[in-house]
Amino acid sequence: MEIQKSYKFSEINYKKLKEIADFKLVRDRTVFNEWFDFKYEISKYDEDYLTKLIKLNEYNIADYDEYQLFGHFISPLLNKVYFLGENFREWYQPHISGTVNGKILYGRPDFMIASGIREPEIPYFFIQEFKRSIPRSNPPLEQLLAQMASAMENNKTKQMKGCYNIGQLWKFVILEKNAEGKYKYYESVSFDSLKIKELEKIYKYLKAVKHKYCK
Repeated sequence: MEIQKSYKFSEINYKKLKEIADFKLVRDRTVFNEWFDFKYEISKYDEDYLTKLIKLNEYNIADYDEYQLFGHFISPLLNKVYFLGENFREWYQPHISGTVNGKILYGRPDFMIASGIREPEIPYFFIQEFKRSIPRSNPPLEQLLAQMASAMENNKTKQMKGCYNIGQLWKFVILEKNAEGKYKYYESVSFDSLKIKELEKIYKYLKAVKHKYCK
């Protein structure tokens, strides 16, 4: 019997991702239009909250390690979005696994929105890495794609959404699987979370995930 090869999310890089399956970048950002066109009015309270978040972190964020970045900046932002509904909630570093193209992928994503009460059931959205710079051996995009592909296989769906951030910069990602079983992904432009108008967009797009896709 052939033993299935396994990969831990935190150890996946570009080379290992190619071993798992064919993931192709599509150079087209119109796929984000439906997501980013979400109608949400930024209130004065929202604006004041986000402005204060920038002021509290703008001179230190470049020096934050992963845990400081999450504690000082990411967590307050996610708490403001408030990913909690009747059928979903936020999960920090939950253990998940899945089989992609005959390979077992497993590990603990940094952040995931999923259904479930005592344990995650159906994943809806991932955020990965919270790092201040790109690690050469473990880039966040490849790990994010592996997590999203695992969730798609478990969900029996053809699309998954997520994002990753490197320090103050955020990128949103959509992963799709075609009829031939190959994966294609799309990356948004970068959003600078220390600029108020761009942080408002990040906040709005996360709100869109909560209200449009967590069902």
